Amino acid sequence: MKQAENRKSARPPRHLRKARTAGTVATGAMTAVWLMLQGTIGGLPSSAQSANRNELSYSELLQKMNAGEVTRVELDPARGVAQVQLKGESQQNARHEVTLFAGDRNPELIEAARKNNVELDVQRSPDGSAIAWLIMHGLLVFVLIMVLLTVIRRTTNASGQAMNFGKSRARFQMEAKTGVLFDDVAGIEEAKEELQEVVTFLKKPERFTAIGAKIPKGVLLVGPPGTGKTLLAKAIAGEAGVPFFSISGSEFVEMFVGVGASRVRDLFKKAKENAPCIIFIDEIDAVGRQRGAGIGGGNDEREQTLNQLLTEMDGFEGNTGIIIIAATNRPDVLDSALLRPGRFDRQVMVDLPGLKGRLGILEVHARNKKLDPDISLEAIARRTPGFSGAELANMLNEAAILTARRRKDAITMLEVNDAIDRVSIGAAMAPLLDSKGKRIIAYHEIGHALLMTLLPHADPLDKVTIIPRSGGIGGFAKPIPDEDDFGLESRAELMDMITVFLGGRAAEEEVFGQDEVTQGAQSDIRAVANYARRMVTRYGMSSLGSFALETTGHEVFLGRDLMTQSSEYSEQMATQIDRQIRSIAMHCHAEACRIMRDNRDLMDRLVDLLLEQETIDGEEFRQIVAEYTTLPEKKLVTHQLAES
Repeated sequence: MKQAENRKSARPPRHLRKARTAGTVATGAMTAVWLMLQGTIGGLPSSAQSANRNELSYSELLQKMNAGEVTRVELDPARGVAQVQLKGESQQNARHEVTLFAGDRNPELIEAARKNNVELDVQRSPDGSAIAWLIMHGLLVFVLIMVLLTVIRRTTNASGQAMNFGKSRARFQMEAKTGVLFDDVAGIEEAKEELQEVVTFLKKPERFTAIGAKIPKGVLLVGPPGTGKTLLAKAIAGEAGVPFFSISGSEFVEMFVGVGASRVRDLFKKAKENAPCIIFIDEIDAVGRQRGAGIGGGNDEREQTLNQLLTEMDGFEGNTGIIIIAATNRPDVLDSALLRPGRFDRQVMVDLPGLKGRLGILEVHARNKKLDPDISLEAIARRTPGFSGAELANMLNEAAILTARRRKDAITMLEVNDAIDRVSIGAAMAPLLDSKGKRIIAYHEIGHALLMTLLPHADPLDKVTIIPRSGGIGGFAKPIPDEDDFGLESRAELMDMITVFLGGRAAEEEVFGQDEVTQGAQSDIRAVANYARRMVTRYGMSSLGSFALETTGHEVFLGRDLMTQSSEYSEQMATQIDRQIRSIAMHCHAEACRIMRDNRDLMDRLVDLLLEQETIDGEEFRQIVAEYTTLPEKKLVTHQLAES
């Protein structure tokens, strides 16, 4: 174990390993160049020799010298050749070349030249080996210098990065040109009004200071994901025209202790130099979670960073002219010291948009899209309760993509409907082939849709389809939630909701029998158990009494009462709770089965139509149901409101 640690500790730093790798590569390249130059320079004599056409052999030269045909011989010991001039040839003509024996002084040639009075001369050609030596060693020195410069540069950069660990990574803009103004933000008018005051504080502070008002130190944007918190911050930056610092909460935290606190100090130091300014911290819950919470007492580095942030926001030194805007979708995990007045003076709720807000958001995102004249943005807004701004923007974008895929010139309501289903449920897949499974799915979905239409307190039906969706969804019956009562359901509405959940299982049982029931209702049954338990233990909607038997549990990672949790009621009460939950579920199941039996002919007709068309619109569905029975009066009123 110690040997392994020693080897690990002896391992060189990363930048030195990179430098060694670069040196190895450079050395290999240098060796390859050396061999190429050696081959090139060494091959020059042989190539020149092969290029000469007037060649004589050594024996032929001796014969011609003895015959008196040679007048002059020039020896070149460096090249190992002899230039021969024959009688009758001028000196300007091409000479004959004879290859001599390597390493031999050629005594026969010298003796023959002396006997036959042949002029013999020695002419040494320039030696290329010295030039090659200089070139090769110069190249070697150049490569070594380049490797050393690379190592020095990387070492300098690494040490510079080490010194910059504590520097803030905030993006700084003297005038943030985000391209987003308050006119581009819709659906959250209350939040816009509060934040417009912040912009006015920065532009015209004398309007507020004249009557003794102080500029708020911090604004916390709270809301579900996709509601436009970051978009609001961009709009503030675009409207204010003051220096703007933006950073994410996760960028404060590093693996080295103390780095996050150092970055907070550096950020506020830069902000003070550029005051008045705005600091925007996105996802502040990454650094602002409760201190001392969690198994093991929390994270020291994160808590040090939070302590430094608390000190900078409201410590002994004032931060005049600095407004901190933070965004989070988890305000429940933030430290209480961070939320108090003096640090975050305002908490602005950025909630899901209502009908008017969704209409405004659709108008903003529809500016650059080609819409068919028959499209009504108000009708789309009524069909999308619970959609966030990001989901509405994604829905219109998906509709534009479907329009381009289908080679249409403008977005029609068909593409909008398909895009709504794609965003809320999933992408459509290939239709099922005619089979027993397809018929079971059709009865299951018709069971849900029929109860939505016949029960007086259930939400109206939007559409029912058996076209499968990604994620294993074989079909669905989609309601239109009543937005006026969103989040405030009565006992009658909850009972009808549970009955609708059990409609698919009840239809399968009445048509195919208990033995042919499928697992398609597993998510419905889980929802039934969830709602029934809440009615009994939290809402007081049972015979046990109007008091809460359970409270919302705290998250385990926060460590609240992790080891001291105990049951909030006795075993006898737990038995009564189980009986009440079962009683609610069985009552709603019996009611669903009764409605299925009483409307069997209607259900068969609707299933045949669904198998033929694969999708039935809510209005068409209600017209068919009205031929067999009277629709509930409240349901008609709700539907007229949705279609207006």
